[in-house]
Amino acid sequence: MSTQLSTKITVALGLGLGSGLAPKAPGTAGSLVALLFFPLMIWLGLGGSLLLCLLLCVVGVPICGRTAKHMGVHDDGRIVFDEWAGQAISLLPIVAVHGEGFDAATFLWVLLSFGLFRFFDVIKPWPISWLDARVEGGLGIMIDDIVAGVFAALVLCAIMIGLGAIA
Repeated sequence: MSTQLSTKITVALGLGLGSGLAPKAPGTAGSLVALLFFPLMIWLGLGGSLLLCLLLCVVGVPICGRTAKHMGVHDDGRIVFDEWAGQAISLLPIVAVHGEGFDAATFLWVLLSFGLFRFFDVIKPWPISWLDARVEGGLGIMIDDIVAGVFAALVLCAIMIGLGAIA
């Protein structure tokens, strides 16, 4: 594969296949597109979904780093592959509990997952803000969204337990 083609593929992925080019709130647009992973995650089951999230996190570091380098910026808002990884992580509790299919209740959990992930990604409470300010390169672009996804998943688990959705 030529270097030029490899760069184009990397940048296309870094920009969330174009979702990061939304004129308003590209991170939110990228997170919405990442919700399309949910049917795949249901099909994969929890084990496969964990592997998918790990894959997104691992390949996201060079994808985001190379996209930023190509664009000449550190963490441009148009780079949303990191949102894909974080949003996927936040969906894991739903896959664990509602892995049998997709109904109205599942849809509401997915919306809550989306809202929680966006909340933690935008607000960036400690240690997310600390990591965001101190870690550079592709890992720096990815790490705040990975941790935001973990925070969202943990809060979602707490809500599910509180409502009796997890025994």
